[in-house]
Amino acid sequence: MRVFACVLTLGLSLNVQSADAMDSLRFSVPDGTQDTLRGRLRAGSLLRQNEREDLTEPQDTLAAALADYRRLTEVLYANGYYSGVISIRIDGQEAALIAPGSAPNQIHEVTVNVEPGKRFKFGRADLSPLAPGTELPKRFRTGAPARADTIGRAANDAINAWRAAGHAKARITTQDVTADHAAARLDALLRIAPGPSVTFGELRHSGSANLRGGRITEIAGLPTGAPFNPAEVERAATRLRRSGVFSSVALNEAEELGPEATLDIEAALVESRPRRFGAGVEVSTQSGLQLSGFWMHRNLLGGAERLRVEGEVRDLALDGGEVDYALGVRIDRPASFGADTTAFATLDLRSEQEPLFDLDQIDMSIGATRYLTDNVVAEAQLRFSRAQTNDAFGNRRFTLLSTPVRFSWDRRDDTLNPQKGQFLETIATPYLGLDGSESGTQFVVDGRRYEPLMDGRVIAAARVQLGSVAGSSLAGTSPDLLFQSGGGGTVRGQPFQSLGVTNGTEESGGRSFIGLSGEIRAELRRRLGLVGFADAGFIGAGSAFEDGAWHAGAGLGLRYDTSVGPIRFDVGVPVSGNTGSGTQFYIGIGQAF
Repeated sequence: MRVFACVLTLGLSLNVQSADAMDSLRFSVPDGTQDTLRGRLRAGSLLRQNEREDLTEPQDTLAAALADYRRLTEVLYANGYYSGVISIRIDGQEAALIAPGSAPNQIHEVTVNVEPGKRFKFGRADLSPLAPGTELPKRFRTGAPARADTIGRAANDAINAWRAAGHAKARITTQDVTADHAAARLDALLRIAPGPSVTFGELRHSGSANLRGGRITEIAGLPTGAPFNPAEVERAATRLRRSGVFSSVALNEAEELGPEATLDIEAALVESRPRRFGAGVEVSTQSGLQLSGFWMHRNLLGGAERLRVEGEVRDLALDGGEVDYALGVRIDRPASFGADTTAFATLDLRSEQEPLFDLDQIDMSIGATRYLTDNVVAEAQLRFSRAQTNDAFGNRRFTLLSTPVRFSWDRRDDTLNPQKGQFLETIATPYLGLDGSESGTQFVVDGRRYEPLMDGRVIAAARVQLGSVAGSSLAGTSPDLLFQSGGGGTVRGQPFQSLGVTNGTEESGGRSFIGLSGEIRAELRRRLGLVGFADAGFIGAGSAFEDGAWHAGAGLGLRYDTSVGPIRFDVGVPVSGNTGSGTQFYIGIGQAF
């Protein structure tokens, strides 16, 4: 005999009145119940959640108890238990039997008792027809635990496979799921109607008054006339968001197919304010106070052209130190050579008085950024630069024509406060010397990894940096292409750019660099975290990491999480090397790496 399972939802109206809070909550699951199920039941209980959040007033408790009948039943179903019995008693009385509007003035004890019963197995697991190449969950088979979420995943996988094959309107037409409680067996029979093979129609949009309609179509890059693929819809939405013009982008499929099985896509867009500005402050013991700011126009000419002007002033409030400054202008135009390519042009001016060199430089460049996937970006530039320098090799002038090429792979979950994932970036900058300057190539590699521990309460982070200059001699390389170590971006606890290579009585940057950094980030309480870190750096005179020296630093830091990223305060001290002594501190926004 087959028995159909159902869930009864009770809705009760509650009178809000002055009352005393609940004294205790007991949650009982029989011995022998799987630890995984026990944990999921406890995690799914609204009563336990309210207890953690100190929401223990009688009206809150009764509402949570009534909701828990359904919540706990859903947890049981999701794990393959369809004969469970749930009892929730408030001071000995079953919560479901308390009359509407009769919440007690005081609750002393709430007892939750869950009897899971037998775990069901699939008798029949049948889902058809399937698109070629469809892979259903391995547990959707006869004899496997009959979890409700397995059925849901199987149905979703089958529908998604049909949609990926061009059948945009595929749907489930039959859902026959029956539970045989005597045999602890669940039979699942599902049938799919794939519908016709569909091609993309037009992109229709609303909500954009200042961006030209033709440019919206170009930026989205939706392949009109091509076979439907939901991945293309998501890529189009990503391109529109990446343009920076819109605060909200939603792409929806038309309800009905058009002529010849075409499917229009409707874009609901909300434009951001066209102008934006921002400012930043950073402080360190070595470089003093640093102020930065920018002004940006998101849609300069009506075609999503983004103009950004930014400036920076450093070494403020340092006794006897000269002030450094930088000014940059950049304009980007998305969808310039295809939907996934952004063209740009830049102009940069800077004057720096660093520990190992002085530099006055002007850079001009044009280039393009190509988004190969959501996580992989490639970029190429043609750059012209002129620099006047003063360092260990005297006063010199460099005129270079370079072609920097950048490749980055970013799988971090967050750029300012990563909790897990990896990041890898490589940059190769071949440069041709003009007016007597030497030619060569600079290589830079930056790799990072983040690993959550203890259920995410602790994050282990590691970073490796490598750099090398080949072709040009040490004396014939512009100082800004050489490497130094020390400071917030390399070795905390050591003075900024304090490690280079010795040339007689003077020091300069080196032609090779190794940077190693490790952090343990622990959550102390909500928004507040503690960090322990250790960094080490190597600078070599040769391009093959030879003729050099190491130094290291370590320390502790605090993090306070905000909506714009964690505020960082690090205190570091030297560990090895002879480049400096004393305590260094660093304040900024975002993690150190």
